[in-house]
Amino acid sequence: MKLDPFYLIVDSAAWIGRLAPLGVRLVQLRIKDMGEDRLRAEIRKAKALCAEHQSQLIVNDHWRLAIDEGCDFVHLGQEDLQTADLLAIRAAGVRLGLSTHDHAELEMAMAAEPDYVALGPIYPTILKKMKWAPQGLERIGEWKRRIAPVPLVAIGGLNPGRLEGAFEAGADSAAVVTDITLNDDPEARTREWIEKTDQWR
Repeated sequence: MKLDPFYLIVDSAAWIGRLAPLGVRLVQLRIKDMGEDRLRAEIRKAKALCAEHQSQLIVNDHWRLAIDEGCDFVHLGQEDLQTADLLAIRAAGVRLGLSTHDHAELEMAMAAEPDYVALGPIYPTILKKMKWAPQGLERIGEWKRRIAPVPLVAIGGLNPGRLEGAFEAGADSAAVVTDITLNDDPEARTREWIEKTDQWR
């Protein structure tokens, strides 16, 4: 399986409506606290927008709703991995991405036979408080050697100037949240990411 090298993560369908038309091919909808009805509506809207703009939608955490809504990709963190029904996810034909931060988590992830593995944070990140120190580029190479041919997603503190290092170290895709969503001009920043990642398509 080949992942697009530019992996956008946003917290609303509105963001997808704004940025998918620019050429985003891979986007994760990552919503943490929302009632089920509103969440279902957001997933439905995100799915329609992604279909309209030929973008792959990945639903974070909410695997039951993803199955209900006919989505074809979910991403789980380690806590969610321990409680998710992997058989139900596979039976529904849903592909699976998993987060990892250390060797023990990588072993757990690979046992679940994921469609990709994410490693983070590569650099310091402001997105959330992390108990893990920045992994650095060497860890990308180590992870890639251990999981190949499974695709590897690098996440955490990435920006256009750091992309070359991540890809040369072995990442197949680079995930971004705040470098775009907190930018003064998210559209222009998105175009910059697309331009920068073009060479790895």
